[in-house]
Amino acid sequence: MPTPVIVPSLGESVTTAILIQWLKEDGATVAKDEPICLLETDKANVDLPAKVAGVLHHLHKPNDTVNVGEAVGEITESNGAAVSQSAPKSAAPVAVAASSGSSTIAPEDMSPAVRVMVEEHHLDAAALAKNAPGGRLTKEFVSSYIEQHAGNMMGSNGEKLAATMPDTRPAKGTTPPPAAPTPPAKGQGAPERPNVDPTPPPKDFDANGQRRVKMSKIRQSIAKRLVQAQQTAAILTTFNEVDLSEVMALRSRYKEQFEKTHGVGLGFMSFFARAVVMGLKEFPRLNASIDGDEFVYNQAVNLGVAVSTDRGLAVPVLRNVQSMSFAQIETEIKRLAAAVRDNKLAIDELSGGTFSITNGGVFGSLLSTPIINFPQSGILGMHTIQKRPVAVGDKIEIRPMMYLALSYDHRIVDGKEAISFLVRVKQSLEDPARLMLDI
Repeated sequence: MPTPVIVPSLGESVTTAILIQWLKEDGATVAKDEPICLLETDKANVDLPAKVAGVLHHLHKPNDTVNVGEAVGEITESNGAAVSQSAPKSAAPVAVAASSGSSTIAPEDMSPAVRVMVEEHHLDAAALAKNAPGGRLTKEFVSSYIEQHAGNMMGSNGEKLAATMPDTRPAKGTTPPPAAPTPPAKGQGAPERPNVDPTPPPKDFDANGQRRVKMSKIRQSIAKRLVQAQQTAAILTTFNEVDLSEVMALRSRYKEQFEKTHGVGLGFMSFFARAVVMGLKEFPRLNASIDGDEFVYNQAVNLGVAVSTDRGLAVPVLRNVQSMSFAQIETEIKRLAAAVRDNKLAIDELSGGTFSITNGGVFGSLLSTPIINFPQSGILGMHTIQKRPVAVGDKIEIRPMMYLALSYDHRIVDGKEAISFLVRVKQSLEDPARLMLDI
């Protein structure tokens, strides 16, 4: 009796998903817990693993809309038959021998998106890894390689050829020449990246010079929620600036020791997270929401941290951040960012936030007015750090300054509260000893 591959519960209010891609071909042998397809919801992209080992049969095609509880495929159990014996060639584990000895890169060593790209383009994973930063194949690295070698990856008959990556690292003491991308073969565009809208070739435009692309469920959800926030909440933004001299001095002094002790780098986000926690403790309505004619106060601070991806904005949530140490905050942020990048984020890690932080400064933004993540009541916007002349006492000094923006729902938060909260955050960051002493 075949075992159905059921679309599981994908989080609160999520009832449908789109089958973006099969990671295993129809008729392939799959192992238990091996990812077999990629689903897109309005919150995140998630892998669907095989519940049993056996032979996979597709019941839906890519881009089909499927319901929670529906079967997208079925697996005929094969009593532990080896995957490599009956799986199609393109779905087999990618393993090659490196020139310096035996080196294997198995699918479990790569994210699902990377694995699909490697198999789809018949890439030599081990050769690629020798040139990848830290020896790890990332989506960005593999995408860059595919774009640069697009013209060499298709034969004259249109069939894909095995592509290997030579060791192009420069000799010691020499400067590497700038990389020149290889143009695509005549009549062909660059291969598409999974889950990314590629730059459309001219032939895709109609007679009016236009091209229509269906919005992803994530982008539709982002658009819907932003409009909902603007139409429902009374959003105002207040600004201040913070001198980060003390934070930067503290990081410089203890950065190496912190990483050696805790195994994670000391970033700015843990300082801002702790400053937000202290501000919310004093002004709890910024950690509350409105439900009908009631204010809903939250005991815990579940902090949403905005992360930009090639599919849109994701806001994974650090739960109970008020109970976390600096090291725990940095470790959790690192884990969530990697999960977002590799499509490993659980649905419940995207819900339940009570306040958010967004950092446009990583893209060079000097000032912005962030939109609250409805139904939350506040979001703190960080921006780029600039050295500017400021008055310190009776002197003019050059200090590392950052503009802060707090957008808030004026239906629940008064202007005095919002301004006082932002001043509290500023004070905590300009005198970080407060963060350690909780004062």
